[in-house]
Amino acid sequence: MTGEQQYDVVVVGSGGGALTGAWLAQKRGLRTVVVEKTGRIGGTSAYSGGACWLPGSQVQQRAGIPDSTEGARDYLAAVLEDPDPEKVEAFLAHSPELVAELEADDGIDFEWLPFSEYYDALGRVPFGRSIQPTNVKRGELPAEVARLVRPPVELDRAGQEGRNTLSGGQALVARLAAMFVRDGGEIRTNLPVTGYVTEADRVVGVAAMTPEGPVQLRAARGVLVAAGGYEGNAERRAERGVPGDVAWTMAPAETNTGEPIDAAVALGAATDFSALGWFCPGLAQPDGGGSFTLGFRSGLMVDATGRRYANECLPYDRFGREMAAAPERVPSWFVFDSREGGRLPAIAMPEGDPEAHLAAGTWVRADTLEGLAAATGLPSDALVETVTRFNGFCETGTDDDFGRGADEYDTFFAGGTGPNKALTPCDRPPFLAARFVLADLGTKGGLVTDAAGRVLREDGTAIAGLYAASNSAASVFGSCYPGPGAPLGSAMVFASLAVRDLAS
Repeated sequence: MTGEQQYDVVVVGSGGGALTGAWLAQKRGLRTVVVEKTGRIGGTSAYSGGACWLPGSQVQQRAGIPDSTEGARDYLAAVLEDPDPEKVEAFLAHSPELVAELEADDGIDFEWLPFSEYYDALGRVPFGRSIQPTNVKRGELPAEVARLVRPPVELDRAGQEGRNTLSGGQALVARLAAMFVRDGGEIRTNLPVTGYVTEADRVVGVAAMTPEGPVQLRAARGVLVAAGGYEGNAERRAERGVPGDVAWTMAPAETNTGEPIDAAVALGAATDFSALGWFCPGLAQPDGGGSFTLGFRSGLMVDATGRRYANECLPYDRFGREMAAAPERVPSWFVFDSREGGRLPAIAMPEGDPEAHLAAGTWVRADTLEGLAAATGLPSDALVETVTRFNGFCETGTDDDFGRGADEYDTFFAGGTGPNKALTPCDRPPFLAARFVLADLGTKGGLVTDAAGRVLREDGTAIAGLYAASNSAASVFGSCYPGPGAPLGSAMVFASLAVRDLAS
């Protein structure tokens, strides 16, 4: 052993949930260290849009939108399947408290983010109730934080540095990390955790590996694990039946392989992997990866039979679950025309260069639909019939097959000029088809926790000193994805509740 270092709190991971917990612990006078496996902080949070689903806060009140804790309670009651009432109520009660505590610090403030929620149900707020941190300039950050924040996905995957203005998830990570460091917190990168240190059935720290050898980071009050899920671990995905592929996940490379979850299981922790993941259609990339895609403005998605199988404008997790429902849907082909100059009529992060896609075969182009079918291997008659039928729906304004354009979310990104702005015909050659795979924003099954974020054993007792949040814990929302920012919002709330418990 190369050494033993003493802290009050050790936080494993550096995303939005982890950094929220770390700052709150440090703020309470607890000497806290953030332990990050890679050389950059932020994880998938830094790739995200930074939306936080934190209902009933002062931010929504300032914006004058019809949000409330009561309305969010109604909404979750309508959309969740077999929820844990105590945990749901803890989330709802603490969300506004957490936002107020965060905004009381000069280091962070939030604004309402118009972004439709994902289900038409009682309690839904028109154009959503999500909030996001305001932008921050790199020069306003401590040098350590400015250097460590992971760049946005399109730059990070290309090996490039981030921009001078940090927005969305980058702003959240940067602001929280800056507050943490300002208040005396320590961030340690390139330090993978290999297990937990225990004494008399209590977790008292973590074991980690440095280039010089093993080290123990002791935690007098507790360890908070908020290190993402296991989406980067092919073996664990296969064991737990998670569809998709390691290559298609949006998690940064070499992250989120689940070791902190496995180490807790070795201590007797209970797990729940039934919710599988936060899914999305993924634009296939020439390097074999997938890109988070949403907001289809035109075009249509077909499976290997050349037929549509869902409303393409569904919220991304709901569409991803439709993809996962049948093997002929992965891969799918997204068929579109040239009305946007050959660019994908959607938001893909990253999209990639169309010519590079065409050269690699992840996109194909043809002057006719028959030619497109030949290039993709799709049945020609079925593809022509499907596009013709879809174009007929565009003329009438009604999608008789899947109801595209009937919901608020369907039209949020759309800009068509016909009777239904979510329905734009595919009729301007040359035609293109882009290959789509089943991507994810992370797995959402993990350690079973209570309303205080304590990790539980199979018998329901708590493992003293061990807490979990983020995708390291089984999601409070189960298989549902209620609205934009639900992963970040729940991660932040349960990290905060964990710190409240361990500090008491």
